[in-house]
Amino acid sequence: MGDVRELRSAASARRQDARAHTVELVLTPERAAPRAARHWIMRTIAEAGVHGVSNQVIELLAGEVVANAVLHGPPDGEIRVEVRIDGEAVKVSVTDESPDRPRVLHPAPTAASGRGMALVAALSTAWGIERREPGGKTVWFTVDPEAER
Repeated sequence: MGDVRELRSAASARRQDARAHTVELVLTPERAAPRAARHWIMRTIAEAGVHGVSNQVIELLAGEVVANAVLHGPPDGEIRVEVRIDGEAVKVSVTDESPDRPRVLHPAPTAASGRGMALVAALSTAWGIERREPGGKTVWFTVDPEAER
């Protein structure tokens, strides 16, 4: 798996309220980072009771957003993955040091890549991008099976 620099487990997570909690993983931007993030997120949300289709959608979308951070971020930077769990609702935030904003593309059916943010837009309950100072950004998405789409 990727080089995990820092990991705060669910047991040591910062508590936001009685039901919600947030955990964070810091990765180096290497090819194995999306896989490491997906496995960590799946385990984290399963331990919190999030299963089924929501778990699989979150795994897919997180892998896409982390892969974008690896591909487009600086090679010597870091990638922070934050997961906030509130009941069945899960918010995943991925922060990297690139100021470039991801775009939702509509590639040809035969294109080898370019579908990541389109998947995020289509399958998440909500998503967005926040700029970070002095540079970088956070791309986040929420999956909430209780929310209306």
